[in-house]
Amino acid sequence: MRAFIIANISKPVVEEALNRWLPAIKSRCTLVGVETDGLYDLTKIEADVVLVFGGDGTLLSAARRMGGKPIPMMGVNFGRLGFLASFQPDEFLVNFDAFLHGSLRTTRRLVLETSVVPYGKDCSPLDRAAVEAQRNFVATALNDAVITAGPPFHMIELQISADIETAIRYFGDGAIVSTPSGSTAYNVSAGGPIINPDVEALCITPICPHSLSFRPVVVSSNATVLIVATKVNEGTTLFCDGQASTKLQTGDRVVITRSPNDAILIENPQAREWRSLAEKLHWAATPKYNSENSNSTV
Repeated sequence: MRAFIIANISKPVVEEALNRWLPAIKSRCTLVGVETDGLYDLTKIEADVVLVFGGDGTLLSAARRMGGKPIPMMGVNFGRLGFLASFQPDEFLVNFDAFLHGSLRTTRRLVLETSVVPYGKDCSPLDRAAVEAQRNFVATALNDAVITAGPPFHMIELQISADIETAIRYFGDGAIVSTPSGSTAYNVSAGGPIINPDVEALCITPICPHSLSFRPVVVSSNATVLIVATKVNEGTTLFCDGQASTKLQTGDRVVITRSPNDAILIENPQAREWRSLAEKLHWAATPKYNSENSNSTV
């Protein structure tokens, strides 16, 4: 078994853990490389597993930079939540052994491919080859593609459609297109639904819409989402997983489709979906009643 390590040593605890674990990892498999600076060309790695030491942000960056290589990733969480990097440090070695013995399952997570076709370039968003030929920006995202209004923070106008349905005209602070994996991130903060990672779907969620009736909508993962920047600010920006970004100009078209390459995650058998929501986001938590007035009906 060949392993490659990506470690976010900007967190001191990660560097300490990496130094402590390296002898044990080398005794269990062939270590083909260690990245600690984010500068390695991950599309060139030849490994059977990628060990990601950091948090969800580190894993998102790794998934994007791997360029669709079908290598399972095992994320060890040194961050705050750990929805994607689901293994805790004290669980790592025993679960790494379980993976090496074939006892852990992997899941495929759909990834977005987001392209920007600049104003003046005319092509059908459903024609992938034409979009690829005319775009001036492309990035993948495991969580979401987000358009934010940016400075001077006036409302922007977007036209949003899926599979060339009649576009809706929308005023607000932006829009989020999220995967099921990213539904518990910015999407849920903006009022979007939580989607199980096994569901083949995308969610389109408005950010502060100037309307009481524009609610989030879930569409097929095979849909092509088109967002036209009808009226934007100087600072209006498209972000992919909060990392890759580009400024948008009036008339630019943002084409969002499912990438042909899924991300492969090694799943923590203890990190069940509803249990994770309850523990990490306090989902469905009961109110904290005052014990002295617990019988009150007020």
